[in-house]
Parts: sequence; C-alpha cells; structure tokens
Amino acid sequence: MQVDVLLGMQWGDEGKGKIVDVLTPKYDLIARFQGGPNAGHTLEFDGKKFVLHTIPSGIFHESTMNLIGNGVVIDPVTLRKEIDNLIEQEVPFTERLLISRKAHLILPTHRLLDAASEAAKGKDKIGSTLKGIGPTYMDKTGRNGLRVGDVELPDFKKRYEALRKKHIQMIERMNYEYDGLEEMESEWLDSIEFMKQIPFVNSEYYINNALKEGKKVLAEGAQGSLLDIDFGSYPFVTSSNTICAGACTGLGIAPNMIGDVYGIFKAYCTRVGSGPFPTELFDETGQKLRDVGHEYGATTGRPRRCGWLDMVALKYAVMLNGVTKLIMTKADVLNDFEQIKVATSYAIDGVETDELPFDHALEGLNPNLKSFDGWKSELSADQELPPALNSYIEYVEKETDCEISIVSLGPDRTQTLIRDMQMA
Repeated sequence: MQVDVLLGMQWGDEGKGKIVDVLTPKYDLIARFQGGPNAGHTLEFDGKKFVLHTIPSGIFHESTMNLIGNGVVIDPVTLRKEIDNLIEQEVPFTERLLISRKAHLILPTHRLLDAASEAAKGKDKIGSTLKGIGPTYMDKTGRNGLRVGDVELPDFKKRYEALRKKHIQMIERMNYEYDGLEEMESEWLDSIEFMKQIPFVNSEYYINNALKEGKKVLAEGAQGSLLDIDFGSYPFVTSSNTICAGACTGLGIAPNMIGDVYGIFKAYCTRVGSGPFPTELFDETGQKLRDVGHEYGATTGRPRRCGWLDMVALKYAVMLNGVTKLIMTKADVLNDFEQIKVATSYAIDGVETDELPFDHALEGLNPNLKSFDGWKSELSADQELPPALNSYIEYVEKETDCEISIVSLGPDRTQTLIRDMQMA
C-alpha cells in the first residue's frame, strides 16, 4: 500500500479539514505531518462546527486511527483544549489518537519568543500567529528542542529548565517585557500530564508497519504550498515544509511510498497576514468575497485578504507537489457574481511571464486577468452543475492538466460533489 497525501495549493485555509473528514471513511489512518496549532481545520456536520488545530481531521470517525506525526510541533495546552471539546462530544480520543515521540513541544517561552521577535520587526513583521511555531522549529533545527518522548525520561524537568533559561536570556536581550510566565508554565505542565493519556508511538515504525499490513493511509497537510519554507513567498512563510515532500520527512516514509496527491484550492484566493498577493482585491468585490465566504481566520480570527484565483501560483503548486487530483472548494461563494476573473500570467515591468518569480512581491508585478461569466445560481450536490461553473472547472483542468475530482459546495460534509467515483 501507499500513502495518499492531501494538501493546500494556496496560502492555507483551502478547506482541508472538511475534505479529510469527507474522505476519512476510505482510510484506516489519518496522519498530520507538519505545522502546529497555527493550523485551523474546520469541520461541519450534524448541525455542529468543530475547529481542529493539532488533531487530524479523521478523529470523528470511529473506524479510523489518527496520528500526530514527528513533523508536527505540539502545544500541550492547545491540544488539551481540543481534547476537552472532543470529550464534550463523547469522542474516545485515547482509542483514536496517537502521538509521535519525535514530535517537538512548544514551550510557554517559545510563545514569548515569538511575540518578542515579531514586535522587534516593527513594520516588517511577517504576520506570525504568535503560537510559538517559528521558535520551536528553530530549536528543532538548532538541536535544542524538547520532544514528546522526552517527557517519559527521568531528567525531563532538567531538560525543560535548561531550555527555559536559554529562552529567557534571549527575551531579555530583546528588551521584551512580559508577565504571567509562571501561570503559563503551570497550565503547560498540567497539560503535559494530561497528554500522557494518549499513546506515544515510534511513528515511523507504526506507519510503515500499517502499510505492510495493507492499511490505507492519508497524510493531512496544514497551511498551504505557497507558505512552504523553501518554495513559498519567503520570508512571509511558515516554518515547515508544507509541500508533498514534507510528508516523507514529517512521517518517516520513503518517497516511493507516496500514492495519490490531492491538491485543494479555493475557487478564488485568500491570504492571512503579510506577504505578496498578486490578485488581491481592495475594492467592494474583495469585501464581498470576504463577507460571503466568511473569510476570517479559524485560528486567529483575523480577516483574510481576498482576491481572484491565481493560475500562475496554482500551476506552480501542482508542479511542486506532483498533484494527481485537484479539489475545488468554496465554489458556492461565487454564486452571486456576474463576472469571475482569473490571473493567467504576470506582467513584470511590461514583460509577460507564466512563472512565479523569485520575488513575487515586486512593485512592477501585475496580474493579467481573464474574465468568466458567473453562474448566478445556487449549487447543490444533488443537481447538475450550471454550464458556467462547468466551463470554469474545465478551464482549470486544461491549464493544470489535472482532473478536478471533488467540488465543495458548502461547509457541511453533505455539501460535496464527488466527480470521480473512485473517490466516493
């Protein structure tokens, strides 16, 4: 068996949580492979809404195991709050959830470091979610980090105190004023004890043994391909590899074990925080997209920047990830638009290109836009799609050379049109 991978094609918020939830019945194991509580995967079903930040989106299905992989960074406090919500819904989390011993821990001082660093940048801030993600990955690559498996060791407190001391020295050198650390630490240490209820595993062995047993595995990405630390709109990116290759290092699987790659994109584009966004709309059309699409961050609550679909960026993401099937979400948000536009290429100082430039925050960069007729109708998974939407889908398929297998027509799991019956 091989591992299928599901990830975002844009700057995150593409609707990955919903689609994982829809696809979960096909899989025995759902595994998160990167990112941390800066993710916000929203699921809606049975009239209820859930937002998951660390836990894989298959947790509500009783026949599926869920793994937090080694590439994820975990804030025990955030994880405990997520689990408290699961307990309210009587979800047996200890039976459905596993944590890799090699996953790194976000300390309270990581969050303070994040805030201190962002404050020091002033107007050049990158728009961090201030969850401590960046400083945790810095400690990981700097070989200073604490991992989940460390909490099982007799000298865990000593290791914690040593890293804490180092962080405080760094914060003081940045002249950042803070308070409430003792309270944060108390909650964090209590959450560490709570987290011990969840089985810790050597996840690279667990997932490879599952594959040998013929089990079907879906790797769930967080954020989006354009936020990848290597290939995203640097430096306005996240701290992990969000592309398909990150599933190999984030789970401990070989490249030849990758099966289908599902690329999720919105029918338009959004972005949270700072960074380049060539098709961003600053007018009433952009505000309409925001209002109709409820484009406010599931993690931060910040209003998302909105704009037209960017085919230059989408084709770039399809190429990087080796996408085999595309999934379009939020098609319903465009139901009431007379005209819909798509960026087909860029003009940089008057020179046309269909490549994403090294620095696509260039002042001289402008998108070349193509217009499509809107479909001006409500969408339903029980009815045929209107001709104008079909034309829009066919255009994207032709440009990317990739089939759109699923179209999401609303937030609920039932509002999903599966066009490829092999995925049903």
